[in-house]
Amino acid sequence: MDPHEALTEIATLLERERSSRYKSKAFRAAADAIAGLDDAQLRDAAALRRRKGIGDSTFAVIQEALEGGVPSYLADLRERAGGQRRSTLRPLLRGDLHSHSDWSDGLTSIDLMVGAARALGHEYLALTDHSPRLRVANGLSPERLREQLDVVSGLSGDGFTLLSGIEVDILEDGALDQEPELLDRLDVVVASAHSKLRMESRPMTRRLVAAASSPHVDVLGHVTGRLVEGSRGTRPPSTFEPQPVFEACAAHGVAVEINSRPERQDPPDELILLALEVGCLFSIDSDAHAPGQLSLLDHGAERAERLGVPADRIVTTWPLERLREWTDRPRA
Repeated sequence: MDPHEALTEIATLLERERSSRYKSKAFRAAADAIAGLDDAQLRDAAALRRRKGIGDSTFAVIQEALEGGVPSYLADLRERAGGQRRSTLRPLLRGDLHSHSDWSDGLTSIDLMVGAARALGHEYLALTDHSPRLRVANGLSPERLREQLDVVSGLSGDGFTLLSGIEVDILEDGALDQEPELLDRLDVVVASAHSKLRMESRPMTRRLVAAASSPHVDVLGHVTGRLVEGSRGTRPPSTFEPQPVFEACAAHGVAVEINSRPERQDPPDELILLALEVGCLFSIDSDAHAPGQLSLLDHGAERAERLGVPADRIVTTWPLERLREWTDRPRA
């Protein structure tokens, strides 16, 4: 097996498992360290061990790959990943409207995210790094977002489109954390609350209704903010009246995100059913912070199928032309 491919696949599967970011970064660093080396250089064990970025685990993977088999580390990861049930809805998903790069709190460059999306067969991916107030996530100032737009514009082609976007923070009063002029320029705007998640129900309801009613918003992201598992621990859902929030989404053509991250499972099942009854659109998104996490769409698709969400109500099943007609819809 090609050692570079083995190291890269291990990093991707570790990201999908949401393993320690240091593990996945170590395998990506090792892959970078051996990129371009010929077979003789790879087999010079002493020189390889001295190369920056090669540790005990990654060295062992390289040696096993050179011997012609699948490294045991990779075989174990493949076996664990193989247990995920793929729904019949998953192949209908054409893209993903929520992803992050190392411009904010993602683990890798934009081009690696694009490469992973292409490898999954995506027709489009929206890059939605965080907005400025989320400093802990290195949110993009207006100046940095303008710079990013120039980068994004050059990464489409050969049947794939990288959409410009943002995950804009919903402020306490329902306003959006970015310049309106910049929001107008973006292909996709995901609006999410990241702070003051324990607000009382009435002001939180007003906050979310205001965001869903904004002429700039396309997707209402991880609406309850809950965490149900994972390394960050658990967090209860925000308290709000979901009926008026989803009615605002339906009235303004805003999609309710079905966040595919297993630690979120947001919205809860009962809120997905309510949004379905109210007439909302949905967007099944990965909220990926690394290339391997783009495949987490499997989880969101399984939930949507199990709850009876029709494919035509899911904007990420739509071809790009129809998606653009939706994002370009008349706004109040």
